[in-house]
Amino acid sequence: MDLLTIGAFARASRLSPKALRLYDSLGLLTPAHVDEFSGYRFYRPDQLERARLVAWLRRLGMPLVRIGVVCDLAGKAPDQAAEQIAAYWAETEADLTSRRALAAHLISYLSGEETIMPAAQPALSIRYAARSDIGRLRDRNQDTAYAGQRLLAVADGTGTGGEAASAAVIEALKPLEGALPAGSLLNAMEDAVRQADSALRDLAAADPGTATTLTAMLWSGSQLALVHVGDTRAYLLRAGELFQITHDHSVVQALLDQGKITPEEAESHPQRSLLLQAISGARPAEPDVSLHDARAGDRYLLCSDGLTTVVAARDIRDSLSAPGDPEEAVGRLIDLANEAGGPDNIACVVADVIEAQPGPG
Repeated sequence: MDLLTIGAFARASRLSPKALRLYDSLGLLTPAHVDEFSGYRFYRPDQLERARLVAWLRRLGMPLVRIGVVCDLAGKAPDQAAEQIAAYWAETEADLTSRRALAAHLISYLSGEETIMPAAQPALSIRYAARSDIGRLRDRNQDTAYAGQRLLAVADGTGTGGEAASAAVIEALKPLEGALPAGSLLNAMEDAVRQADSALRDLAAADPGTATTLTAMLWSGSQLALVHVGDTRAYLLRAGELFQITHDHSVVQALLDQGKITPEEAESHPQRSLLLQAISGARPAEPDVSLHDARAGDRYLLCSDGLTTVVAARDIRDSLSAPGDPEEAVGRLIDLANEAGGPDNIACVVADVIEAQPGPG
């Protein structure tokens, strides 16, 4: 296959050479070949589709981190890539509506039509609940759920030391509840996962096969940093629609992505519990990380597969949409899993994004 020079590829993809070099450095669009002497980049013609998708998503204004997630999903799970774009656009429209109203107020104020300066955008906070349940068939609970002012997390341990592993990985993240370290939220989360990985080494050495999944969110201002390893999941309920915002690292999900099995076959597949990635201390985990803009009225769910393997997505959506605070929502979801047989432990965290109440005085 003939390769395209960076100039020819730039013209065909409508991306500048400068942008292509940036996307290469970020791992978003890696050249097929780089000349070892000149450093000149060459691309395959079949990379044009991904490049054009990057260009279109940039025109939408999507951040590069989220573009990477969409592009990775587009080739193996296009329906989930579409869901990611829909979720981003819903966030964008909500933000545009808010800014349009603010602009109208400012225009009226500065033109003399109003005499009161419009108030600043309301600060956001979260209201949350977390609970872990043993289920109906297991003799011990290896799931851990945690919710605090900054950190939301669920972990599902495996192996003989699974209970200790899930607790240890969340314990390693709890320092994030205090002052955030310098740098971005995503860097803070990646560093915390590395510390969690280190914390599991002694456990894994004592009990080979011990590991844990992790899905966690770190809250700051109006943003949530998401980190994900394994088959625990995160969902966003916005305007009555439920979006799965994580992608399972499992054998069955890989088979689904490759089109080798159907969703119906996945439900009873003999390898549905096998993971492609987990935090074990044996080798460094490679978590998925992404940044999400929160909106007042959003509801987030983090959960283990003890919920998602026995409760359909539409029932999860209906339960999250029902009236009640996060504590009630968590209780409903765990009840649904147990009513479906409760074959596994169940961990759920529900968090509502709300307008912060002003302090006294």
